[in-house]
Amino acid sequence: MELGRLEYLQALVTEFQVTDSTGNKRRCSLSLSVSSVSSHTRRFSFAEAKEQVLANLANFAYDPSNYEYLRQLQVLDLFLDMLTEDNEALVEFAIGGLCNLCLDKINKEYILEANGVEPIINCLSSSNEETVVSAVTTLMFLTTPQSRAQTTALPVVECMLRFSLSANTRLSNLASIFLQDYCSPPQVEEARNLSKHTAVGIPLPKD
Repeated sequence: MELGRLEYLQALVTEFQVTDSTGNKRRCSLSLSVSSVSSHTRRFSFAEAKEQVLANLANFAYDPSNYEYLRQLQVLDLFLDMLTEDNEALVEFAIGGLCNLCLDKINKEYILEANGVEPIINCLSSSNEETVVSAVTTLMFLTTPQSRAQTTALPVVECMLRFSLSANTRLSNLASIFLQDYCSPPQVEEARNLSKHTAVGIPLPKD
């Protein structure tokens, strides 16, 4: 059972290295070596196949018994890489996978040491609600005494203040929890005062 699971995950990450349109090497999960996975993937276009494989990997990240396999196969790096993609679906699945993985202490430390907080913060500007919700939740999970200065930086707190006023109840409730549980009153007050003097901020995601 366990060996079969590892083999399947290995099939999903076998041929990550392909050449993108700029000639740079980029990790993406295509050209799978296991026939059952390959036949399933061939029904999709190139972009759809990438999305399908990344979604599969993100789903496997729900199960703690897969954490060691996913670390071994460098899936955390794959998810971090995909956060800068233009394809919103890839970003959504990548941040969703990271959100699941960072519940684990080892994974959390790896993401922090890999400078993963900045690209996660950038996901707050997405127009995709699922991406934003996962990004907020991931920042919560990544907050430690050592990382707090970065995960609750002033622009992030300003963003959460705006989200807390959103008509989207799911987002506003999550942002309110972030402000209450992860930010100090002085941080919130500073961000609130600054917001009064500027109309520039991270846009709210589309409903």
